[in-house]
Amino acid sequence: MTSSAEPALPTPDTHDASASCAPSRPPRRRSATWQQFARHGGAVAGAVLLALIVIVAVCAGWWYPGDPLRIVATPEIWPFEQWQYPLGTDALGRDIAAMLAHGARATLAIGLVASVAATVIGVSIGAVAAWWGGWVDEVLMRFTELFQIVPNVVFVLTVVAILGPRIENTVIAVALVSWPAIARLTRAECLSFKSREFVQACRTVGLSSWRIALREVLPNALPPVLVMGTLVVAGAILYESVVSFLGLGDPNIASWGRQIGEGRTLIRSSWYLCAEPGIAIMLAVLALNLVGDGLNDALNPALRKR
Repeated sequence: MTSSAEPALPTPDTHDASASCAPSRPPRRRSATWQQFARHGGAVAGAVLLALIVIVAVCAGWWYPGDPLRIVATPEIWPFEQWQYPLGTDALGRDIAAMLAHGARATLAIGLVASVAATVIGVSIGAVAAWWGGWVDEVLMRFTELFQIVPNVVFVLTVVAILGPRIENTVIAVALVSWPAIARLTRAECLSFKSREFVQACRTVGLSSWRIALREVLPNALPPVLVMGTLVVAGAILYESVVSFLGLGDPNIASWGRQIGEGRTLIRSSWYLCAEPGIAIMLAVLALNLVGDGLNDALNPALRKR
């Protein structure tokens, strides 16, 4: 007596449910991104220039040990006049090369810390506003607009004047004026991904809102924010230079802006006192902007197809 074979039951899928709702990504995306960045000549030049500035900042303590603000020679030695002081000395007899090298360390530290702080604040507020919407979005966006009423330079100067001339206060002031733009960008990116098909698929398979927001939406919204972060660092360098130029910076650290401020009274007779730190600021900001342009071309799918 033969029995008919029973149809095989489908076996349950044991893979993670989130894998079925993840947006499709092309293979080797990371290597393709770096290849696109490498094809951007300006971005490569900016990265090399930025690397040189970082090397100078890291090695400043080895090349010029001790206090860079100490008097080491006679005042106003012109560049390349004495080999011990290749960039000359200022009106007090301090080594300009030592101050530029140590100033690079302080400037980059302020820019990086302020950029990280502004990015964390902006991404958090922008993502929460976009994901929950409703009155949460309204409250957070109106709160963001409060920090955009006053012009950024005036805001930074006011905060530093109230808190005092310390490097930590400069970082706080720069972060406070930089996060609103990041918050608005993050909100716009998250809103564009919120209604995508893969998000609806994630909801269908039962993933929690927190998991969808943190593991699916936010990582896809971050590339433009990374580009914005490089611009925040460049802006932080300019803000710090303005603060130090006006005498509100930390007097105990070497600063490019302070060098320009101290040399402006002698600009007719010793123009190099302002030109050398001014060129340092220009090169640092130019390098960061070139790197930002390269990252934008590499991370933006629309530009990558060109």
